[in-house]
Order: sequence, then C-alpha cells, then structure tokens
Amino acid sequence: MTDRWVEVGQGVLVRRHDELDLSTGLVIGDRGCLVIDTRCDLGQGAELAEAVRALTSLPWQVVITHAHFDHCLGTAALLPATVWAHLGCRDDLAAGGARQHAEARQHGFGAAEQVRPVVPDRVVAQRSELDLGGRQVVLAHLGPGHTDHDLIVAVPDAGVVFAGDLVEQAAPPAFEDAFPLHWPGTVSAMLALDVLTRWPTHSKGPTVVPGHGHPVDRRFVTTQRDELADLAAGCQAVVAGRLDIAGLLRRSPFDAATTRTALHRATAGNPTPCRLRPADETG
Repeated sequence: MTDRWVEVGQGVLVRRHDELDLSTGLVIGDRGCLVIDTRCDLGQGAELAEAVRALTSLPWQVVITHAHFDHCLGTAALLPATVWAHLGCRDDLAAGGARQHAEARQHGFGAAEQVRPVVPDRVVAQRSELDLGGRQVVLAHLGPGHTDHDLIVAVPDAGVVFAGDLVEQAAPPAFEDAFPLHWPGTVSAMLALDVLTRWPTHSKGPTVVPGHGHPVDRRFVTTQRDELADLAAGCQAVVAGRLDIAGLLRRSPFDAATTRTALHRATAGNPTPCRLRPADETG
C-alpha cells in the first residue's frame, strides 16, 4: 500500500498508511480543519502535516482518538495546534511516554523512542463540538472499549464517523488495554448515533473509518459488535464456571491469541475505567 488520501465525504478524507495499515483523517471546513491521529513518530507526523498542507492552507486542530503509540507520537510535528483528547488519554501521555515507547519497540518502530509525547491541552468529558466554519464536528467518548479513553469523531453532514480502534478492519480487535465486557455496549452506542441512523435512503449510507484498514459500512460494524458481544458472553461464562477455556476458544469468533488476551482483560487484568472529573473538562 502507498500512503494516499481517500475521500469518504465532501471535505472528509482518510489517509491510508503502510505502517500497521493505519488510517488517519482530515475534516475540512470553511475556516479550519481537523487532523485525526498523527502516526507513529516525528518523521511520520511531518509527512502527514505535509500531506495535509498539500490539500489545504487552513489552520488545523488535532484530535487523538487514544494513547497508543501509532496514533499519537507524531503530534509534535503538527504543532502549534490545539490538541484534543479524553482525560485518560491526556493522563497517559503526561506520564512521559514509557508505555508508548515499549509499544513502539515491540512493533519495530525504534525511531519512536526519541519522541516525548505531546500532552493534549483540550479535554473531552463525554461530548464536545468543534466549529470548523460551516461544518460541525462532534468528539464523543461513548464508554470503555479498546481502551478506557476512546474518542470517536463524527461528521454529521457527511455521514462519517472516525471510530479509532473501537472498530478494526485490517486485523482482529486488539484487547491488550481493552474492556471486553464493556466494548460491545460502547459500539452499540456508536451505532445508535444520529449520524449512523438518520441518513437519506437514496444515499450510499454512512461510513465508519476504523483505526486500521479500509472504511466500512454500518453492516460491518454491526457484525463486529455482535462478535464482540459473543466473546464477552463467553468470557462471562468462563468466569461463572459454565464454560472452560477450551470451550471458549472453540466458540470465539476470533483467533486463540486474541481470545486469551480478551479473557485475561475480562478477569484479572481489567481495572475500573477512568471517569472524568467535572473540573477536568476543558472542551
């Protein structure tokens, strides 16, 4: 794959990247634009900034969907800019980047170790709206799923939702920091958003952009939500003693490694999701 822009709506674009089949986004209004996620390191962030500038000279803001290294370590290359994120993402990045650097090493991205993460300066509690000029963009935290701080980015007038890693197309969902018992409900909340339900019947329908892989439709997301729910039910059955691990592996819609990670997170490794204190909201 060659890095390239794909238009998924009027002034709404996805940039597909070779590394990890990552998707970043761009939403263009009349007075400003929004960059969604910033790639793995400063060099990749600079390439993204250059690609955005090839399309528009408008000032940009940045939103980080979650604090995993491939979505956030390029942010410094886009400064100065307002950077949006959930509180949990901000706190994770404020810790200095040790976790992100470990992730990067694990995936073979050594250059990322030289990057100190940018700490977002605007925090979303549940929902914030950005006015880009003639276009409203909604940032929303719908609950824990892939992490405890996932943000989705909705562009209502275009019928597009950037889901971050709440939805995956290029690989199975990743559970290392996940909340498997909550994740299906969070995706259900996303599917219930007006942007994904109230759309003209004569149109091609709404588009969901996953964090990795190509854009998908509502049916794909519904199917993946059902798979997440099936896995969650299986994990609960193991915890209750109604199913053994071998049985869970047989019934799981995902591969054995993914299923075992989800089970671990559903039991011993699943802390309480963070909750935003009212005073922490700056959006």
